[in-house]
Amino acid sequence: MHRHDHDCTCHRPATGDRRTFLKLAALGGGAMLLSATPIRHAAAAGDVEALLLSCMDYRLVDDIVRYMDGRGLTNNYDHVILAGASLGALTDKEPAWGQTFWKHVEVAKALHHIKKVIVLDHRDCGAYKVFLGQDLKDDRAKETAVHGEVLAKLGGMIREKHPDLGVELLIMGLDGTVEKVG
Repeated sequence: MHRHDHDCTCHRPATGDRRTFLKLAALGGGAMLLSATPIRHAAAAGDVEALLLSCMDYRLVDDIVRYMDGRGLTNNYDHVILAGASLGALTDKEPAWGQTFWKHVEVAKALHHIKKVIVLDHRDCGAYKVFLGQDLKDDRAKETAVHGEVLAKLGGMIREKHPDLGVELLIMGLDGTVEKVG
C-alpha cells in the first residue's frame, strides 16, 4: 500500500460509490422511459438556436429551463450564467465577467453556429442590489426601467459586435413569467 497526500483521488471513483453505481445499474434503462417527450440529443458540435445569458439566482433555475423548454429549445441553446445577467456582463466591478461573456459568444458562434443571444434578467435581483446599491423590488416600474436600460445597453453592444446575431431582451418574474423588454 502506498501513501498519498490527503487530496489524492487516484483510488476514489469519479462519481458516487459502488452501492450508488449498483442501484443505478439495477434501474437499467428504466429512467429513459420516464421521458415522454422526445428531445434533441446533445452533440459535441453542431448548430444550436441561441446562447442564453441568465442570472445565477437559485430561485429561478428550474423556471429558466421550463421557459426554454416551453419555447421548444430543449438542448438547443448554450447557457452562460452571471450574477445579474445583463448587469453582470457590463459591470466594471467585475470586468472579467464581461470578458467571459464575450468569449462565450465567440465560442458559441464558432462551435455551435448560434443564431441569436437571449438575455434573461429577473425581478428582485440581488446583483442589482450589490452592484448598483438599489433594491428595486418594491417599485415595479422603476425595476423595469433600470433593467430595461441595462438590457438595452448590452443588446446594443451585442448587435454592434455581432450584427449577424438576433437579440432578445427579457425579464422573468419570480413566478416564472417572462416579458419582453425594449
